[in-house]
Amino acid sequence: MRTIVDIPDSYVKRLDELKRQRRISRSELVREAVELYLQSAAGSGEDIAIGVWAEAGEAEDGVVYQQRLRSEWN
Repeated sequence: MRTIVDIPDSYVKRLDELKRQRRISRSELVREAVELYLQSAAGSGEDIAIGVWAEAGEAEDGVVYQQRLRSEWN
């Protein structure tokens, strides 16, 4: 698939430096970057589930979280 993407000139310059070093096309570099991003963004089911009870940046023990939620039932 072909697509048009606006990329800042500073990124294009860095891509061009990297493509010369690696001797591959800019397109190949962008494809690699997208693939790496998709792999890291997807994560595994375990990665996604671990710590879902944590508030914005706060780590809370899972049992403590469960007890706190269940205390609301009383």
